[in-house]
Order: sequence, then structure tokens, then C-alpha cells
Amino acid sequence: MGRYKVDIAGIKTSDLKVISNEEMKSLFIKMQAGDALAKETIINGNLRLVLSLVQRFDKGKYNVDDLFQIGCVGLIKAVDNFDLNYNCLFSTYAVPLIMGEIRRFIRDNTSLRISRKIKDNAYRILKYKEEYIKEYDKEPSWEEIGAALEISLYDIKDAMDSLVNPVSIFEPIYNDGGDTIYLCDKLSDTRNERTDKELLLTLKKAILGLKKREQIVLEDRYVMGHTQEEIAASLNISQAQVSRIEKSAISTLRRILK
Repeated sequence: MGRYKVDIAGIKTSDLKVISNEEMKSLFIKMQAGDALAKETIINGNLRLVLSLVQRFDKGKYNVDDLFQIGCVGLIKAVDNFDLNYNCLFSTYAVPLIMGEIRRFIRDNTSLRISRKIKDNAYRILKYKEEYIKEYDKEPSWEEIGAALEISLYDIKDAMDSLVNPVSIFEPIYNDGGDTIYLCDKLSDTRNERTDKELLLTLKKAILGLKKREQIVLEDRYVMGHTQEEIAASLNISQAQVSRIEKSAISTLRRILK
């Protein structure tokens, strides 16, 4: 059966190279010694991993090219921060970072749905303010608006907030003719950084409890999306053995993560 071919962000995914674990280790040693070409090879050799993660999201709701490029940002971060002393597969380390970047992108670029009640309150408040200003030549206080329209101050705040256009974190805030500074450059999302670190620490602890072959089987099954038959063929063992290894690995992870 032929490989599934698709163009994403101008890249023919059928042409993407897959790097073996041993080759990956060798490339990281070279990269950390200053070999820029080794870093590029690692990134290109893991683009299929990004693609496999992007395909988990609803293609009807999100632009696949955008998700792929954002996923590559997470991949590059993983390459820059990975340490061979972690004693786990690079793909295992990279998945949370790639997924984290994609989820943050979706969160920051998804419009919030405003309820009909809030919209109606906003309309009533604006109308009341307009009439009040015409009659008294000044703006009413929030308390006066609440009393007149029988709306709580909390609901007034929600209604007025709904009228403010959301600002994208990718909004340019300064440009001196050279590099543009974006809002996201000035924000510090410590909550997400903390969440990623906690996730990585937990994941590292769990992976350290697995045997090497268990790591390989789980990566092939749940990251690369291979069938047990395909894994069995690549490892030169039976499908029944793959099934036993997979069940053992999952059981170990559950025990460690409790």
C-alpha cells in the first residue's frame, strides 16, 4: 500500500525522512558540540511527529498549515532543551512541548462566544447611558445604571467587557523600522510554563520506569500511530509479543503515575 501523501506548509510529507533512535542520539551529540547541520537534520527528521500530532485536531475547525507551523515551534524548543541524560526517547520528551504550543495557539486564537443575555444587557446599558447624557449632560454612575435597569454591578461589568475587542497576543506593539516587537514578547505565561514543567517531570519519572523496548512500542503505537503488526515487523517479533509488551508498559505507567 502506498504512503499517504499530503502537502503541509509547502512540505511534501511523503518525502520526510524518519531518523532511528541511534542516529538521533549521534546527531544530538554533534548538535550539542556546535554542529548546526545536525540540529537541522534532527528537526527535519521529526516533522512526521509534528504531523501525526496535528492530525489529532479537527481539520474542519483549524488551518492545518498553521497548526503544523506552530507545532514546529514546539519541536524546535524540544530540540534546544533535550538532554541525553533524560534517559528517554526524544519523541517522548517532545510530544508535550509540541502539543502545548498547538493548544496555546488554539486557545489564543479562538473567539469567545458571548451569551445573548450579556449582549442584551450591553445594548440596554449603552442606550440608557446615551439617554442619560442627553438629559443630564454627564455620564451616569454604574450604581445609577444598575438601579435603573435592575442589573447587578457584576452583570454590568460583564456586559461592558463584552464590548471590548480582544487583543491578539501577536499584535505588534512597537516597530522602529527593524525587528517588530509583539505583545507576546512582553507577556510571561508562568502558569503554562509551570504546567509544562510539571508534565515533563511526571512524564520523565514514568518513562524511567519502562524498559527500552516498552518505550519503543508505546512511541510507535501512540505517537507514530503504527499498528501492532507494523511494530512486530520492525522489531522482528510476533504481534502477540508486541501486545504483551504494550500491556506491560501501560500497566507500569499506571502504577508509577498513581
